[in-house]
Amino acid sequence: MIEQILTAHKANFEKAMEHFLHELSGVRTGRANPALLNTVTVESYGARMPIEHVASVTVSDARTLVISPWDKGQLQSIEKAIQQANLGFNPSNDGTVIRIILPPLNEERRRDMVKLVGQIAEKGRIGLRNAREGVIKEMKKAESDGKISKDDLARGQKKLQELVDKYNEEIKQHGVAKEEEVMTV
Repeated sequence: MIEQILTAHKANFEKAMEHFLHELSGVRTGRANPALLNTVTVESYGARMPIEHVASVTVSDARTLVISPWDKGQLQSIEKAIQQANLGFNPSNDGTVIRIILPPLNEERRRDMVKLVGQIAEKGRIGLRNAREGVIKEMKKAESDGKISKDDLARGQKKLQELVDKYNEEIKQHGVAKEEEVMTV
């Protein structure tokens, strides 16, 4: 019964990790990365769409992103969406593509990015704790309904904590790697 409960809730842990990794990918390092524009939504044909649905985003060199819209009529709305996203980028439109040249990060900005990585990691750990609480509630309910014994409950909680510890370690590793990437000049 404990295994069934853990298996049923494993998707919640995976979603928390996926969300953490998605948030982490949006943190700017010294290099250009198409994931920096993940949060940009473009007004296109009367609907808001993620930028990757209306254009291809590529890296031309270490500090330049090139956005090539599939419909050249969308250039203005893509440029406007990037400016409104307030990411600190200044897009330049040459009539066929939009180029974003990323300014180099100074030491103070790098420290701010490291703090942001720490905040994102903490949010990831909070997501794991919330998922853990849901599993514990279900285990306790099964124990109060007489489906499992107190010993099974204790074993299940121990197994659950091992699972949470594994995910927390993974968050820590990703966070440390991202911090090193941000601080590398």
